[in-house]
Amino acid sequence: MPPELASIDDLVQALQRVGYFADRRLATAVFLALKLQRPLLLEGEPGVGKTALAKALSEVLARSLIRLQCYDGLEQREALYEWNYAAQLLHMRAAELEPGGARDIEAEVYQERYLIRRPLLQALQAPAPGAVLLIDEVDRADEPFEAFLLEYLGEYQVSIPEIGTVRATATPVTLLTSNRTRDLHDAVKRRCLYHWLDYPERERELAIVRAQVPGASEALAAQVADFVHRLRSQPFANAFQRAPGVAESVEWAKALVALDTLVVDPEIVSDTAGILFKQREDVAALTRDMAAELLKPMEEAG
Repeated sequence: MPPELASIDDLVQALQRVGYFADRRLATAVFLALKLQRPLLLEGEPGVGKTALAKALSEVLARSLIRLQCYDGLEQREALYEWNYAAQLLHMRAAELEPGGARDIEAEVYQERYLIRRPLLQALQAPAPGAVLLIDEVDRADEPFEAFLLEYLGEYQVSIPEIGTVRATATPVTLLTSNRTRDLHDAVKRRCLYHWLDYPERERELAIVRAQVPGASEALAAQVADFVHRLRSQPFANAFQRAPGVAESVEWAKALVALDTLVVDPEIVSDTAGILFKQREDVAALTRDMAAELLKPMEEAG
């Protein structure tokens, strides 16, 4: 743990300096993960800032960010290592031409110089102070891949049959994210600290929009935060398959600035609904009448 991050408040301020606004509960989970050197599993809706946290931490800690993007069918060799078969084959052919060269050929071709390091191995072998490893959307991988991760998550080591056990040079800061498309196995959860990342309250979202979209006026940033906050609240949220995340709020604010918008009105909401939502049904559900109803309290307050 860097000395400048001696407390949770120090961590909150450091994250804010790089544009990430964490609430107290999230900052506590991150602080403990750093202090205890444990992986941190972040679950929550898409767009609430799970991946962005890993990027912010890599800046705060001055560590390289290594990302393993998970998907259905992800194999161990794509996450850990592969052998450079072309180079091995060339070495074998050269050895066969030398007297007695074939005797130790098996030992020679399984050397580290023929190893292609993938994200997990890169994180374990990163020089001090180590890396930040983001295992992104782990819920998209299958259950055998979860089982494969257990050795890394529990002991910060992996086993390579031809070489042996590789242990961390410097303990990686490890974040796993999940959108809850399926439940993760308890064995994965037991090896991690856990935090559910929810949509931010209105004031924190406003701070995020201000930081990420400096071109937005104070009034426009407040309108974006207010509108999206109401959009997620009942009964409006029931009309949509998925409410906009923080990422969509920021993108919407950028789009409004690009359109030289001074005041958000039902027409501009309807025209830019495809930035707030990524499903055709949700875009259609955000009608001008609904937008007018959502904007009404903001107009009355103004």
